[in-house]
Amino acid sequence: MKLVNNRGRMALKQVSSSKCFGGLQKVFEHDSVELKCKMKFAVYLPPKAETGKCPVLYWLSGLTCTEQNFISKSGYHQAASEHGLVVIAPDTSPRGCNIKGEEDSWDFGTGAGFYVDATEDLWKTNYRMYSYVTKELPQLVNDNFPVDPQRMSVFGHSMGGHGALICALKNPGKYKSVSAFAPLCNPVLCRWGKKAFTGYLGTDQSKWEAYDATYLVKSYPGPQLDILIDQGKEDEFLSDGQLLPDNFIAACTEKKIPVVFRLQEGYDHSYYFIATFIADHIRHHAKYLNA
Repeated sequence: MKLVNNRGRMALKQVSSSKCFGGLQKVFEHDSVELKCKMKFAVYLPPKAETGKCPVLYWLSGLTCTEQNFISKSGYHQAASEHGLVVIAPDTSPRGCNIKGEEDSWDFGTGAGFYVDATEDLWKTNYRMYSYVTKELPQLVNDNFPVDPQRMSVFGHSMGGHGALICALKNPGKYKSVSAFAPLCNPVLCRWGKKAFTGYLGTDQSKWEAYDATYLVKSYPGPQLDILIDQGKEDEFLSDGQLLPDNFIAACTEKKIPVVFRLQEGYDHSYYFIATFIADHIRHHAKYLNA
């Protein structure tokens, strides 16, 4: 099955489709203009999508993930079906761009786009995940699926939790709500962030701050954002200083931006943790998307 968007050019190729909780879990492939490569993304169409436009919720995954991890491991379908939400899960980076070094490490390059628009020579042509998830992908989704573009929210995990927070904070009013599981809250101060930002954005650290939730929240102009964060207490990356949620919470408190931060006893960084609390997050978004 191929879908043609309004402008008449071939836009999407369906890769798979499976019925799930009365709706359909699909995966599509397309040629990305921003990333200059073929990209896949997953779409869940709830039963409600058969009869009208639904709100849309974007999920951003973490390091090493593809569009498959969330749709096969998080168990989100039942809640999305009940609340009538279309859920979109893109890949985490461009693929197969033949850039020197893109396959060298798990926390940079392939599977590690960090949701930034790269400015460094080697990466700037393809590694534009920020523009991809905030502009190109929503446009594609709005053109091809029964969604209401005015009702859109974003959430994610780890690197994708960082992505969700910065998307919401950099685009006031674009997203109705935001939530995150174990997000990188202050990447300019952690090893993953320093490595990725140096590689994609260069050594000027003032450029890094434009993609750091803790810095962005300090100058967030509104409207009101209700932020939900779940963090496993036994998360090895929390104790290792990669996530730094306390810095973000302090910045939110200072700016009087409401954030619900839940430190979950005994949970780690895995999809078992995500699956445990995913229904809470879908409910959090449905409250705003279905208002």
